[in-house]
Amino acid sequence: MKSTTVSFIKKLINENAHTPFYFYELELLEKTLKSITENAGKYGYEVHYALKANSNDIILKHISKHLPGADCVSGNEVKKAIETGFDAQKVVFAGVGKSDREIDYALDQDIFCFNCESLQELEVINQRAALKNKTANIALRINPGVNANTHHYITTGLEENKFGINIWELPAVLLILKSLPNLKIIGLHFHIGSQITDLQPFRSLCLKVNEIQEWFDSQHIHLEHINVGGGLGVDYHEPDSAAMPDFAAYFKLFNDFLRLKPNQKLHFELGRAIVAQCGILISQVLYVKQGVKTRFAILDAGMTELIRPALYQSYHKIENISAASDGNGFLYDVVGPICESSDCFGKAVPLPETKRGDIIAIRSTGAYGEVMASQYNLREIAPSCFMPFSE
Repeated sequence: MKSTTVSFIKKLINENAHTPFYFYELELLEKTLKSITENAGKYGYEVHYALKANSNDIILKHISKHLPGADCVSGNEVKKAIETGFDAQKVVFAGVGKSDREIDYALDQDIFCFNCESLQELEVINQRAALKNKTANIALRINPGVNANTHHYITTGLEENKFGINIWELPAVLLILKSLPNLKIIGLHFHIGSQITDLQPFRSLCLKVNEIQEWFDSQHIHLEHINVGGGLGVDYHEPDSAAMPDFAAYFKLFNDFLRLKPNQKLHFELGRAIVAQCGILISQVLYVKQGVKTRFAILDAGMTELIRPALYQSYHKIENISAASDGNGFLYDVVGPICESSDCFGKAVPLPETKRGDIIAIRSTGAYGEVMASQYNLREIAPSCFMPFSE
């Protein structure tokens, strides 16, 4: 972590900022957004920000200045996107369980597209649109059968997942669409999983999309839009040296392997890759406890502030920014105060000798940190703080 960042965090705490809190570096977020727009712009690709990664108002308002499109998975995300500056005409609404009320709200906002995930959902959106005398743009979310080779909880493109429409269902889908006059199919949507750091699954996705496109051509159906979702991962182990994914290689891969039809537009839905590295969960050590075989560093942050390690067994780099790293230290199980044995951020974490009151930084928490916070054990929701742009 940069010394200027450490100094700013310590200054906040010295000025009575209460831990835990979410800390965001807006300058890194800005650099990340510029890299995305530059590299996607080379090919005319359109990137929608996935609000599920982080829906902090200040973060959203900043992103919407660079990426006018939003990917939403609830009615409230659609509402939040529009309120924070995203263009309703560039909002896509995905999600396997859209309620009637959510569909109605999105129709009232004249959003760009519903990404549809089941045959029955098509019928319901058609019904809701007919009641409003509207035509809803839809894209079919198709399971391409591509294994993302990531944690099974965040793999989404296989037949056994709850998401999307299976390829073998497509003939029935097209038959049903003929009887749904208030729907207009404008595209196909794919999303194979999350935290994908090897680009090979994306190459496999491109090849599968090419095959599916050929099938639609055989049915004399030309679609204006292809949406390949998101899923690009970040380096949780090296958040400083790998502060941004390789966006140039990512977008180039789709240019090299995905065969777009004339006048087709390619869309992406990036979330984690945009915001993960700009966020840090800041906590303080409450107690250091010596176990039988383990030293415990007990923090004032817990799974209520960052549930990913408990939910996915995910890794986050943990740093003690109060103590000098002189090569001498101990292994600690870094845990929180919640009354659950799974409330653990990391086991056998090498840290300098750690004491009560030391400031602990848990890195790469800009995605799925604050947005997944809970009040379990009647905890207060932790506030957010921002490091402004350097002079």
